[in-house]
Amino acid sequence: MKKRLNSPFMLFLIVTALIFTLLWSMPAFAKHHQKKFKHNPIIFVHGGAGSASQFESQAMRFTSNGYPQDHLYVLEYDSRSVSTGGYAFIATVHLKLDALITKVLATTGKSQVDLMGHSLGTLVSQLYLTSSPVRAARIAHWVNIDGYSAAEQPGGVDTLGLWAGIGDGGYIVGGQNITMDNQTHVQTATSAESFFEIFKFLTSKAPKTTMIIPKRRYRHIKVAGRACYFPENTGVDGSILEIYKVSAYSGKRLCKKPKAVFAIGEDGNWGPFNARVGERYEFVIVREGQDHHIYKEAFLRDDYFVRLQTSAVGGGVGANMDTAPGQSNLVVTRDKEFWGERLLENDILAVNGVNVVTATNSPFINRTTAIYLFDLDSDGQSFIDEPIPYFHSLYFMTGVDLFMPASNPPDNRIRLTMIPRGQNGLIQEINIPNWSSDGHRISVLFNDFVQWDTIR
Repeated sequence: MKKRLNSPFMLFLIVTALIFTLLWSMPAFAKHHQKKFKHNPIIFVHGGAGSASQFESQAMRFTSNGYPQDHLYVLEYDSRSVSTGGYAFIATVHLKLDALITKVLATTGKSQVDLMGHSLGTLVSQLYLTSSPVRAARIAHWVNIDGYSAAEQPGGVDTLGLWAGIGDGGYIVGGQNITMDNQTHVQTATSAESFFEIFKFLTSKAPKTTMIIPKRRYRHIKVAGRACYFPENTGVDGSILEIYKVSAYSGKRLCKKPKAVFAIGEDGNWGPFNARVGERYEFVIVREGQDHHIYKEAFLRDDYFVRLQTSAVGGGVGANMDTAPGQSNLVVTRDKEFWGERLLENDILAVNGVNVVTATNSPFINRTTAIYLFDLDSDGQSFIDEPIPYFHSLYFMTGVDLFMPASNPPDNRIRLTMIPRGQNGLIQEINIPNWSSDGHRISVLFNDFVQWDTIR
């Protein structure tokens, strides 16, 4: 007597066969799905003292417009060595770019990539495009963001030049050239207006949105990045990264155990970890001699380009900040210049109620994106009228003499309130514990954008 096809045993065999067939075909299906996305993958090359941070918000705008995460990449390098090593060092950067392009094409199944560069990154990229027809052939489009001019399209590659309206300007002969009105150098790399022009150039159509579209509040998202030495962009090898959920009101940790822990190696990579939309987190680079606490605004969607930058304990730029048990030191950064010299278009950054953005420390010429705040000479006094010379002499940086009382463990909060220019009074706020500077370093990373849905 034959078994009936609807018997439990036969149904089990049929279902098992179907599952096996589906699993066996998944790699081929995934590869087909990757090829189905019609636009090229993108590689961003940062400028001097830069990193993937200058591409972070634009990457989220691309994914908000349908780009897969595996179509977005950044080439990071030691920009300081480009200045000191010249063309010999640039040649080593070009070899890294060769390898990255090969990897990206293999991952995405595409035959070409789109290349973007900012500032010094445009020189690195232009020299790459003109060094070899074989290299240029793998680039479909080239975006030059407020960098070096050229007498022709580098390597014959279709080129868009974006130029800061407040700056030196430039021109790519034969390419499209657009001036971003009332924007400064770094802002031109990160602004929504620039994204619109870049997206239209790369895809031949306008984006559906220039906003960073958030997932529903408290939904899980993926967050990843690198913990790096500044400006070398090398990993903080041997350190541990701990991630804590914190109170938006005080910055205090809401649990004793971290939400995630990562061992950092030579590449600096960490993550992804499961974050939630709208929640605040503290990132701590733990190493012998100093903990570095880093705070950001709430995440809106998947973010794979978070950069946690530090200096070696007792070295780097941070070693020039005076430290003492009773004071906090912190560095505030934003990938959009702080303006202090225009009466009606200035940014306001209040630290415990004191505005630290002024005409003297944040003129256009300084291109200030990082403000080092500490008590100069540890005398318990503040003097914000004049910038601290050492920091003010460095590209994109300034220093302000501001006394912020501290304790170990922290016994109060430091309140940072940003009113960014041109945003109709929208406010960004980050509150952090007053860690003592003798064993702790603090960084605060403000978004270079502000949206109604980021105000929580």
